[in-house]
Amino acid sequence: MSVREEKILSLTNVDLSKKSTKELKTLFKEVLFEGVHGFCSSPYEEGQQPGDTLTEDQIRRRLKIIKPYTKWIRSFSCTEGNELIPKVARELGIKTFVGAWLGNDAEINKKEIAGLIKLANEGYVDIAAVGNEVMYRQDLSEQELLSFINEVKEGITEDVPVGYVDAYYEFEDRPAISDACDIILANCYPFWEGCHQDYSLLYMKDMYQRALRAGKGKKVIITETGWPSEGSNLAGAVPSEENAMKYFINAQTWSKEEDIDIFYFSSFDESWKVDSEGDVGSYWGVWDKDEQLKFGE
Repeated sequence: MSVREEKILSLTNVDLSKKSTKELKTLFKEVLFEGVHGFCSSPYEEGQQPGDTLTEDQIRRRLKIIKPYTKWIRSFSCTEGNELIPKVARELGIKTFVGAWLGNDAEINKKEIAGLIKLANEGYVDIAAVGNEVMYRQDLSEQELLSFINEVKEGITEDVPVGYVDAYYEFEDRPAISDACDIILANCYPFWEGCHQDYSLLYMKDMYQRALRAGKGKKVIITETGWPSEGSNLAGAVPSEENAMKYFINAQTWSKEEDIDIFYFSSFDESWKVDSEGDVGSYWGVWDKDEQLKFGE
């Protein structure tokens, strides 16, 4: 027999069921102030959306807000001002996970790939991501994506790991993509699969293990996970401030205990996301659209 008390609850969430909202807010702040591995960038201000050009001032302001709490920032594009995110992050001492946004527009894809290679060769990229969920969206064929991955790997002269971001199960279904990546960059969202908050950490751990198996020993990074604080239910998944705090606390506690690299989605609320994600889309941030900490009383 080999009982280890610290492992008895390792597959389950921290027991937060009896915590009051006030107690959850206190614990949330404690976990945040201890620092997280990474945040996904949310650079768009109210009234902006992808397609609008970001300014250095707004990027710098938001990165300064999150700097005390994170080691890394993830950006999603290398055009329209997004290319400034890794440059400003470098100035502030934040490590950079930089993505090229790929879709069904060949000209935009060309600019994104060129931008990613340029930033990497200039020393602004610690991890390079060639696309985000393009297999899930069916924007490209698998072979087209593999060609872009190889182009980036061949074009970067610096020692930068190159991968592709998608839902964890895409790496199971597409072994050629897993094989082409230096690292496995997996989005893991129990919420989007209708999982009840009580089982969400266990569910995310299973997602992570499935990505590990698909990667055949390669490092796996959870590149997006989070829980919305408002909006409509999705099966057993209920958006609320309390559930958002519980999910954040559990995810970050697991990240530290098991040394799992997690990029939390997201840093700030962004109203434009309602168009693609429904009413929950605007409420994934740790800070609100006005850059105020949402659960910080």
